[in-house]
Amino acid sequence: MPIQFGTDGWRAVIAEEYTFENVRHVAQAYSDVLHERGEAGKGIVVGYDTRFLSERFALAAAEVLAGNGVRVLLADAPVPTPAVSWAVRELATAGAVMITASHNPPEYNGFKIKAAYAGSALPELTAQVEGRLNENLERGRQPARAKGAAAVERVDLTAPYVAQLRRLVDLEAIRRARLRLAVDPMHGAGRGILRRLLEELGLEVLELHGDLNPGFGGIAPEPIRRNLAELMAAVPAGGWDLGVATDGDADRVGAVDEKGEMVDAQRCFALLLQHVVEEKRWQGSVVKTFAVTRMVDRLAERYGLRFHKRPVGFKYVCELALEEPVLIGGEESGGVGFPNAHIPERDGLLSGLMLAEMVAQRGRPLSRIVRELMETVGYHVYDRVDLHLPPGRREALMEELAQRPPRDFAGLAVSDVDPLDGYKYELGEHGWILIRLSGTEPIVRVYAELDDPERLRAVLEAGKRLALGA
Repeated sequence: MPIQFGTDGWRAVIAEEYTFENVRHVAQAYSDVLHERGEAGKGIVVGYDTRFLSERFALAAAEVLAGNGVRVLLADAPVPTPAVSWAVRELATAGAVMITASHNPPEYNGFKIKAAYAGSALPELTAQVEGRLNENLERGRQPARAKGAAAVERVDLTAPYVAQLRRLVDLEAIRRARLRLAVDPMHGAGRGILRRLLEELGLEVLELHGDLNPGFGGIAPEPIRRNLAELMAAVPAGGWDLGVATDGDADRVGAVDEKGEMVDAQRCFALLLQHVVEEKRWQGSVVKTFAVTRMVDRLAERYGLRFHKRPVGFKYVCELALEEPVLIGGEESGGVGFPNAHIPERDGLLSGLMLAEMVAQRGRPLSRIVRELMETVGYHVYDRVDLHLPPGRREALMEELAQRPPRDFAGLAVSDVDPLDGYKYELGEHGWILIRLSGTEPIVRVYAELDDPERLRAVLEAGKRLALGA
């Protein structure tokens, strides 16, 4: 199978396609591209998460980069992806490599490339790396490798990033409110960061799953409802004010209110948009990817902000942030970034702290703030189903959708079809359903947002039957 960069980097199963040999080949191709672009002299940051062998994979990539004459700044410990991107900005390097598979299951690992603007590499760059990789393999070229530990420089990437968090968030407001937070880093690279930061303020913090566990307790480290049962139980049991969860590389966020109810990624995005406009008074446009809630559209219109819709993948948010001032950008999976104030990168830790800042500044519990949001934009419920289909069915499904578009889902007529990324079927004022191929895993995703929980279940079930060919 060829090595390809998907929605966000190259990801594959460890010991199958994701091997030390392949990581070195990708690092060699990236080194070649850096030289072709005249950027090798600026150096590269290399970071890694808490997955199995991530540090060793990172060292393998670092040795190849150094063997090609590139200065390498290698993280001295597992580090969040946004911290690696922030280091690119702070150190003015040509970019970064992050060894992570983000929210994917434990058997996966990955290779993300960050560009000099401190965000995800755009398709032009990853295509160039893929092209060079294929050329090298065809020629039988072996990666250059530096000799000895002195070839790379070990650096602390976490402390400068935490200093940036302190600049962006009103921690004093959180301290004055005496907020009690429960945090769940899901055994990922964000472990310990929020706990230490809040404890330094004299606040009480509960950290779940803060130990190093490359198997992530047997689940994918994605902060969604089915993976956060312990956090949802712990928050009301301990009287905590809110719960915050981050994924494997801490660029995505999930939240739990004081009653133990999940505040999904859609509501988090809408709440963060409200917060940066109403409390922080930040300026800029609003960008969402294709699978994100209508609530964002409605809030942008309400505030009179310029609004954009992009394909799935935060790199498309990043691309727009290079062209105009972007206040906030986000995707369906909990990845939200603040390019104007920070960097064009998702940041789960910053998003989690901002939710706490919002609760502190508004002086109201999170459940009430969510209720007020619904009163402002209308009631919205959202869910997603991931389907592992038989070989060939994924491609056949997309062909069927192109040739024979459905007319209704669960009795709700299709009012419009948008093929921007997969097929999104608008169901009038009731909501929408989207069917698309995942860019990071061999699965089909079915997303839906409706104005009623029963309608949501019925529409999702109809979408699932359609995808399965039942």
